[in-house]
Amino acid sequence: MIPDLSKVNIYIVCGHTDLRKDIDGLASLVTEAYKMDVFDNALFIFCDTPKDCFKALYWTKSGFLF
Repeated sequence: MIPDLSKVNIYIVCGHTDLRKDIDGLASLVTEAYKMDVFDNALFIFCDTPKDCFKALYWTKSGFLF
């Protein structure tokens, strides 16, 4: 199911992010490095050095969409 993103805060994490990280690794990056709560109504988009690779992390009531 695709969530309704009209009322979601969208954060783009620029720079080098190791996209080999799984959900827990990306969630801990948001929590520790950026001091944000991954369970807030937010979509986090991560990009790697060659700006053509992306990963997204979004919390739904039943789990993470990755």
